[in-house]
Amino acid sequence: MARIAGINIPTNKRVEIALTYIHGIGLSASKKICKLAKIKDQTRVNNLTESELSQIRDIIDKDYLVEGDLRRKKSLDIKRYLDLGCLRGLRHRKNLPVRGQRTHTNARTRKGPAKAIAGKKK
Repeated sequence: MARIAGINIPTNKRVEIALTYIHGIGLSASKKICKLAKIKDQTRVNNLTESELSQIRDIIDKDYLVEGDLRRKKSLDIKRYLDLGCLRGLRHRKNLPVRGQRTHTNARTRKGPAKAIAGKKK
């Protein structure tokens, strides 16, 4: 089983797809990594040699912020927004959408289930 950046990547998938299991690496980044490591598109993870795996590990360690470091950076950024008291921080604090999305009718995922208005009687 191949282990890259502390993650066991699936062995029966293509390398491009398997690298996307690492938090912080998407499809375009995985394609760039494969190009830098000179690995063909159709190569499966279980067909990689140990030198190719170490080359992929080196590229990821050198050029990409992944897994725990990336999660830590995200949480510190959010904490910084909260401390600043800027609009993004206030939206995070109130658990509302942060990037200017409409909330009048949508945003149920972020806001939670609809709450009935109490006290209205006819």
